[in-house]
Amino acid sequence: MLEVEQIECVAGRGIRGDRFFDSRNDYKGQITFFSLEVLEAVVFELELGEVRPEATRRNVFTVRANLDRLIGAEFEVQGVRFLGTEECRPCYWMNRAFRDDRVERRLQGRGGLRARILTDGVLRREVIESRY
Repeated sequence: MLEVEQIECVAGRGIRGDRFFDSRNDYKGQITFFSLEVLEAVVFELELGEVRPEATRRNVFTVRANLDRLIGAEFEVQGVRFLGTEECRPCYWMNRAFRDDRVERRLQGRGGLRARILTDGVLRREVIESRY
C-alpha cells in the first residue's frame, strides 16, 4: 500500500490504478473508507505500538465520521458522490498486516465502509493532526 497525495475516482469503475479498478460490474467495494479513531482504539486496546494506517488496506481514512450510518446512503466527499454499500469486514489478512492474531476479531463490526463511486472526481489528501 502506498500513501498518495490524491486519488482519481471514476464513477462505476473504482480508483484509477487500484487493483480492483474495473474488476467487476457494479462492484460494491470500488472504494473503502476507514476511521482513524478506530485504528487508534485498536492500537491502544491491543498495545500494538506504531501502526501505519496503510496496514488496513483501506483507500480513504476519515476523522469524526460515523461510517456505519453511511451504509445504504449517498454521501459526498470533496465534491465526489458515493453510495455506502456495506461494512468492509476485516479478515485474517488484518492479523498478518498488524502482526497480531487478535486484530481481525477486534475489528469486527468496525472494519470500515465499502462504497460505490457515483461521480468522477479527485480526492486530495488533507493533513490532520494525528499520532500516525
